[in-house]
Amino acid sequence: MNDEQELKEIRKILSEAKTIAVVGLSDNPDRTSRQIAEYLVGKGYKVVGVNPNISKSGEIDVYPGLTDIPFEIDIVDVFRRSETIPELIPDVLKVNPKTLWLQEGVRNDIAVKPVIEKGIYTIQDKCIAVYYSLCRPFRKN
Repeated sequence: MNDEQELKEIRKILSEAKTIAVVGLSDNPDRTSRQIAEYLVGKGYKVVGVNPNISKSGEIDVYPGLTDIPFEIDIVDVFRRSETIPELIPDVLKVNPKTLWLQEGVRNDIAVKPVIEKGIYTIQDKCIAVYYSLCRPFRKN
Protein backbone atom coordinates (compact mmCIF):
# COMPACT_ATOMS: atom_id res chain seq x y z
CA MET A 1 0.00 0.00 0.00
CA ASN A 2 1.42 3.39 -0.93
CA ASP A 3 1.20 6.52 1.23
CA GLU A 4 -1.80 7.92 -0.63
CA GLN A 5 -3.75 4.66 -0.30
CA GLU A 6 -2.84 4.43 3.37
CA LEU A 7 -4.01 8.00 4.06
CA LYS A 8 -7.28 7.25 2.27
CA GLU A 9 -7.80 4.12 4.40
CA ILE A 10 -6.93 5.98 7.62
CA ARG A 11 -9.34 8.78 6.69
CA LYS A 12 -12.09 6.17 6.21
CA ILE A 13 -11.26 4.54 9.56
CA LEU A 14 -11.29 7.85 11.43
CA SER A 15 -14.48 8.97 9.65
CA GLU A 16 -16.43 5.83 10.48
CA ALA A 17 -15.17 5.17 14.02
CA LYS A 18 -17.31 6.17 16.97
CA THR A 19 -15.58 4.52 19.94
CA ILE A 20 -11.88 4.42 20.81
CA ALA A 21 -10.28 2.51 23.68
CA VAL A 22 -6.96 4.04 24.74
CA VAL A 23 -4.79 1.30 26.23
CA GLY A 24 -2.27 2.71 28.68
CA LEU A 25 -4.28 5.87 29.39
CA SER A 26 -2.75 7.90 32.21
CA ASP A 27 -4.54 10.07 34.75
CA ASN A 28 -1.61 12.53 34.55
CA PRO A 29 -2.69 15.49 32.37
CA ASP A 30 0.93 15.97 31.24
CA ARG A 31 1.13 12.50 29.65
CA THR A 32 0.67 12.16 25.91
CA SER A 33 -1.92 9.39 26.30
CA ARG A 34 -4.18 11.69 28.31
CA GLN A 35 -3.67 14.66 25.97
CA ILE A 36 -4.49 12.63 22.87
CA ALA A 37 -7.49 10.95 24.53
CA GLU A 38 -8.90 14.39 25.40
CA TYR A 39 -8.14 15.61 21.86
CA LEU A 40 -10.15 12.68 20.47
CA VAL A 41 -13.04 13.42 22.85
CA GLY A 42 -12.98 16.98 21.51
CA LYS A 43 -13.29 15.61 17.98
CA GLY A 44 -16.52 13.81 18.90
CA TYR A 45 -15.35 10.29 19.64
CA LYS A 46 -16.53 8.25 22.61
CA VAL A 47 -13.21 7.53 24.32
CA VAL A 48 -12.57 5.11 27.18
CA GLY A 49 -9.31 4.16 28.79
CA VAL A 50 -7.74 0.85 29.67
CA ASN A 51 -5.53 0.86 32.75
CA PRO A 52 -5.86 -1.53 35.72
CA ASN A 53 -4.60 1.11 38.16
CA ILE A 54 -7.18 3.90 37.67
CA SER A 55 -10.93 4.22 37.09
CA LYS A 56 -11.01 7.78 35.67
CA SER A 57 -8.70 10.01 33.68
CA GLY A 58 -10.21 13.47 33.86
CA GLU A 59 -13.76 12.90 32.56
CA ILE A 60 -12.84 9.69 30.72
CA ASP A 61 -13.98 6.35 32.17
CA VAL A 62 -11.19 3.79 32.50
CA TYR A 63 -11.58 0.00 32.57
CA PRO A 64 -9.07 -2.50 33.97
CA GLY A 65 -8.83 -4.40 30.67
CA LEU A 66 -10.11 -4.37 27.10
CA THR A 67 -12.48 -7.25 27.76
CA ASP A 68 -14.08 -5.30 30.64
CA ILE A 69 -15.47 -2.67 28.26
CA PRO A 70 -19.22 -3.41 27.95
CA PHE A 71 -19.70 -2.11 24.41
CA GLU A 72 -18.18 -2.43 20.95
CA ILE A 73 -14.87 -0.71 20.27
CA ASP A 74 -13.99 0.58 16.79
CA ILE A 75 -10.34 1.47 17.43
CA VAL A 76 -7.98 0.12 20.07
CA ASP A 77 -5.30 2.84 20.39
CA VAL A 78 -2.22 1.61 22.25
CA PHE A 79 0.19 3.68 24.37
CA ARG A 80 2.43 0.86 25.61
CA ARG A 81 6.01 -0.19 24.94
CA SER A 82 6.53 -2.39 21.88
CA GLU A 83 7.71 -5.34 23.97
CA THR A 84 4.39 -5.40 25.88
CA ILE A 85 2.24 -5.79 22.76
CA PRO A 86 2.24 -9.64 22.77
CA GLU A 87 0.38 -9.73 26.11
CA LEU A 88 -2.32 -7.42 24.70
CA ILE A 89 -3.05 -9.44 21.55
CA PRO A 90 -5.38 -12.12 23.07
CA ASP A 91 -7.71 -9.38 24.37
CA VAL A 92 -7.58 -7.51 21.06
CA LEU A 93 -8.63 -10.70 19.29
CA LYS A 94 -11.50 -11.18 21.81
CA VAL A 95 -12.94 -7.66 21.47
CA ASN A 96 -12.41 -7.71 17.69
CA PRO A 97 -12.14 -3.97 16.97
CA LYS A 98 -12.18 -2.71 13.40
CA THR A 99 -8.69 -1.24 13.91
CA LEU A 100 -5.68 -1.80 16.13
CA TRP A 101 -3.63 1.41 16.28
CA LEU A 102 -0.16 1.35 17.83
CA GLN A 103 0.99 4.87 18.61
CA GLU A 104 4.15 6.52 17.32
CA GLY A 105 7.19 4.58 18.52
CA VAL A 106 5.19 1.39 19.11
CA ARG A 107 5.74 -1.47 16.67
CA ASN A 108 5.78 -5.26 16.96
CA ASP A 109 5.36 -6.99 13.59
CA ILE A 110 5.44 -10.50 15.04
CA ALA A 111 2.88 -9.83 17.79
CA VAL A 112 0.32 -8.20 15.48
CA LYS A 113 0.41 -10.98 12.89
CA PRO A 114 -2.64 -12.86 14.33
CA VAL A 115 -4.57 -9.57 14.46
CA ILE A 116 -3.87 -8.89 10.79
CA GLU A 117 -4.72 -12.50 9.91
CA LYS A 118 -8.10 -12.06 11.63
CA GLY A 119 -8.81 -9.11 9.33
CA ILE A 120 -8.39 -6.33 11.89
CA TYR A 121 -6.81 -3.34 10.16
CA THR A 122 -3.52 -2.65 11.93
CA ILE A 123 -1.55 0.60 12.06
CA GLN A 124 1.84 0.76 13.75
CA ASP A 125 4.18 3.57 14.76
CA LYS A 126 1.79 6.41 13.91
CA CYS A 127 0.18 9.07 16.09
CA ILE A 128 -3.61 9.02 15.78
CA ALA A 129 -3.85 12.78 16.51
CA VAL A 130 -1.32 13.62 13.78
CA TYR A 131 -3.19 11.45 11.29
CA TYR A 132 -6.52 12.95 12.33
CA SER A 133 -5.05 16.35 11.49
CA LEU A 134 -3.56 15.10 8.19
CA CYS A 135 -6.68 13.27 7.02
CA ARG A 136 -9.34 15.68 8.28
CA PRO A 137 -11.95 12.91 8.41
CA PHE A 138 -15.60 13.66 7.82
CA ARG A 139 -17.26 12.95 11.17
CA LYS A 140 -20.96 12.39 11.70
CA ASN A 141 -21.83 12.75 15.38
